[in-house]
Amino acid sequence: MILRSKISPLHVPELDQDYLPASLWNQEFTKLGQRHGKIEIQIAITRPQGDGFLHQEVILSPQAPDSWQLNLRHLERTIKFLIWGIGGNEITIQGATEYLETLQSIYSPNGPRSFDADFVNRVFQSPLSFKDAREAGMPEIITLSQAEDSQANLQGNRIGFDLGGSDRKCAALVNGEVIFSEEVPWDPYFEKDPAYHYQGIMDSLRLAAAHLPSVDAIGGSAAGVYVDNRVRAASLFRGVSEEDFEKQVTHMFLDIAKEWNDVPIRVVNDGDVTALAGAMSLKSGNVLGLAMGTSAAAGYADHQSQITPWLSELAFVPIDYRDGAPEDEWSGDCGCAVQYFSQQGVSRLIGASGLPIEQSLSKADQLVAVQNAMAQEDDRAAAIYRSIGVYLGYSIPQFARFYSIKHLLLLGRVMSGKGGELIIQKAQEVLRDEFPDLAAEIKISTPDEKMKRHGQAIAAASLPKIESP
Repeated sequence: MILRSKISPLHVPELDQDYLPASLWNQEFTKLGQRHGKIEIQIAITRPQGDGFLHQEVILSPQAPDSWQLNLRHLERTIKFLIWGIGGNEITIQGATEYLETLQSIYSPNGPRSFDADFVNRVFQSPLSFKDAREAGMPEIITLSQAEDSQANLQGNRIGFDLGGSDRKCAALVNGEVIFSEEVPWDPYFEKDPAYHYQGIMDSLRLAAAHLPSVDAIGGSAAGVYVDNRVRAASLFRGVSEEDFEKQVTHMFLDIAKEWNDVPIRVVNDGDVTALAGAMSLKSGNVLGLAMGTSAAAGYADHQSQITPWLSELAFVPIDYRDGAPEDEWSGDCGCAVQYFSQQGVSRLIGASGLPIEQSLSKADQLVAVQNAMAQEDDRAAAIYRSIGVYLGYSIPQFARFYSIKHLLLLGRVMSGKGGELIIQKAQEVLRDEFPDLAAEIKISTPDEKMKRHGQAIAAASLPKIESP
C-alpha cells in the first residue's frame, strides 16, 4: 500500500507484524501534505433533527503524489469513524467535493459499505446521503444535547441491568445502595426467537425485584443503539430475522415497561453506562470507556461528566490500515476495532502464539484457556496480551482525533487478571515512545473493586428519572 514503506513503528505486535496503525498512517499522510501542499476541509455529520458534529480535516493538494488515491482512503476511513463514533445520516463536505460521488457509491446499499448504509438507515430512519457544501451550504450545527448527568438520580427502589453477549447482570438498589446483584449466563447472539431475549430479561428483573418492597424505576445497558428505549440496532439480536426484529424487538423494552406497571425505564448503550460509571467513580469528565468482552463496547462522558448521544460504536471504527487486515464477520469491513479489542481478537492471535487451544471451542472458552495459561506465566499467552497492548497504544491517538480524553477506562473479560495489566503496560510504552504529548495527558486505568462490583449497576439504575408527586 502507498505510504506503507514510509511507516516504521517503534513497537510491533509480536504475533501480528503486518499491523499498520491508523494513527501512524495519518501522521505520514499529514507529513506528505506539509511537503507537497494541503487543503483544509470540513466534514459535517448531522441527524434528521439537526443535531450534529463538525470535523475539521486536511487532505493533500492535487500536486502531491498519488493524491487522489490517498485522499479517498483518508476520507473514507474518516467518514467511517464519524458514522460509527458520532452517528448521523447526512454527510456534508466542504473543500473536497470531487470525492462525493465516489464516497456515495462506496456507502450505497449496493456498495462495499452497504452494511454501514443499512445501519444508518435503521438507526436514523433515513438513508445515508452525501452533500456538496457548494450547493447545500454547510449546515448550522446544533450541538448534540447532553443525555445524562453523572450526579444521577438514585432515590427510590430501582433495578439496574446490563445485557452482555455471555451473561446478563441485574441489581436491586434502595436509594443508591446495592442490596442484591446477580449474574446469569446466556447466549443471545444467534438466537432466532426474540422470546428468548424477552424472557431472559424478565427473569433478571424478577430476580432483582424479589429483593425490593416495590419497583420505582428500571435502568439498563446493552450492546447496541437505543433511541427513546427503542432498539435500532444491536448485536444481541443479530440472529433475529428482520421481520421479527421489527415486530418484536424494536419495542421490546417498552413492552417490558408495561409489564412493570409502566414505571420509568431507560435503556442506553452499555459503553455509555460504563463511561458514566467511570465519571462517577473518578469524579472527572472526558472519560472514554472501552470494554473488551464479547465485542468492543465503548462510551464517552464529556468534560461535564455527562454522556452524550454519540453512538460510540467503536467496534466498527477502523484502526488498522493494511491491505488484507482481519475482516469483521458481521460488517465485512477490514481492520475494525472488534478484531483487536475483544474475545475475537484474542482468538485470532492464538494460532500465532503456539498455544494448544482448539479453535472449535467458543471464543469465550478460548479466552478462559488463554487466561489460565497466563496465570501459569506461559509466555505464549503473554505474547497475546502484549500484542493487544500494542494495538491499543497505537489506537488511542486515533480515538483522540475525535474524543477529548483525560481518562481511558478499560474493562471487560479480556482485561481480567495479569493479562489486562500487560495490555496497559504495553499501551503506555507505545504512547510514551510514539506520542509523548498524549502519554502526559491521558491516564489509562481499570475500575476499582467497588466499581467492578456495583458501578455499572448503579449507573444503569440511575438513568431513569422519577417524577416528583
